[in-house]
Amino acid sequence: MSDNARPTRPEEWPVTEGEDRTIPPPPGKGGFVLAGLIALGLLAYGGYGHWQRAARAEETRTKQIEFVPKVRTEEAKRLDGPIELTLPGQTEPFATARIYARATGYIAERHVDIGARVKTGDVLLRIAAPDLDQQLAQAEAQLGQLEAQLLRARAMVDQARANVNLAQVTNSRTSTLAGQGWASKQNADNTQAGVLSQQASLASAEADVKVAQANIKAQQATVGRLKALTGFEIVTAPFDGVITTRNVDVGDLVQADAGSGSPLLSMDRDDVLRISVNVPQNAAVGVQPGIAATIKVPQMPDRSFSGEVERSSVALLASSRTLTTQVDVPNPERTLRPGLFVYVTLAIPRTGGATVAVPAEALVFNQSGTRVAVARADDRVTWADVHVVRDKGNVVEVDKGLSGGERLVLSPPADLKEGGRIAPQAPKSDKPMQAAQR
Repeated sequence: MSDNARPTRPEEWPVTEGEDRTIPPPPGKGGFVLAGLIALGLLAYGGYGHWQRAARAEETRTKQIEFVPKVRTEEAKRLDGPIELTLPGQTEPFATARIYARATGYIAERHVDIGARVKTGDVLLRIAAPDLDQQLAQAEAQLGQLEAQLLRARAMVDQARANVNLAQVTNSRTSTLAGQGWASKQNADNTQAGVLSQQASLASAEADVKVAQANIKAQQATVGRLKALTGFEIVTAPFDGVITTRNVDVGDLVQADAGSGSPLLSMDRDDVLRISVNVPQNAAVGVQPGIAATIKVPQMPDRSFSGEVERSSVALLASSRTLTTQVDVPNPERTLRPGLFVYVTLAIPRTGGATVAVPAEALVFNQSGTRVAVARADDRVTWADVHVVRDKGNVVEVDKGLSGGERLVLSPPADLKEGGRIAPQAPKSDKPMQAAQR
């Protein structure tokens, strides 16, 4: 074999020192069998998993088709009694008096303090007003002088009347003598003029009497005014009540007829309290005097007080569309106090007919409007359109779509269809509906 010829068989390759010229045996068929078994196992496992997934999907689809949701239901209540509307309010005294001074002077006595209970006519303060007392004494003295002048004027009238009588007698005698020729005509004329003069004097005296009487009346009015003012030196209670503020003490100077600033005393009448509430427009039409009211105080949860509507503003406030209503509450034991925050529940008669109370969680709002799901006797659902007339929070009142007594589905599922099956369950509590009926 030439040098340029290349060996083509392994046994012809050149052998170096130490090289193993052993030829390995050809591969067997066992590896291919093992690989095939593994592939078949993987394919079988994959097929089994696919079959399981398909079976679970079919089972889920069947459950969805046959699923019956468990829902809570509650009965719709028909409401034909009064509307019980609860509103916040504040107790106010039936009457409040801010007492100012009508006499200028100093506080000489103080008989009451804040919290004191007084009766009508009880003495509260005494004001020492020496200037006013002196004015009264002077006016009474002047009245005495005028009365004396009246006596003098009346005496002058008597004297003038006597002079007139004398003049008339003299004139009659002179006229008779003059007619018989025993007296001159001049004397007769003089006596007749004397009668006229005395009559004029009598009229003047009578006029002086009238002037004196008028002066006395004017002075009596002055004395009466001063006596009335001195009567205000004693400050008395205008009604039964309690003293709430006191701004003076013994020795303080007070000015008469001060219409501004702090009063001497303030007092409230609290045997009857007033509560002002603002009734919204949807219930204002039924508000009339005599409507019963129940009052609750947060600090006295176990007690309630009764009252009734006495008056209202008739016209609604344009800013809030509410009717200002006053409730009078008898408070003979003085348990309630003016200024308390309270809740007032009014029993307002219905003016638009009966309504139906529906739990707020039974309402569904969607493109179809406001609806509720009604549970039928065969445990299937019928959807009913309703119209809300009054919203009380947890409960609403409707006037269309329901007549009362229907079982309503609470929080209905979004996919609940007309005629769908349900599994009704009793609600945990009926408190919202009970509150709606009160």
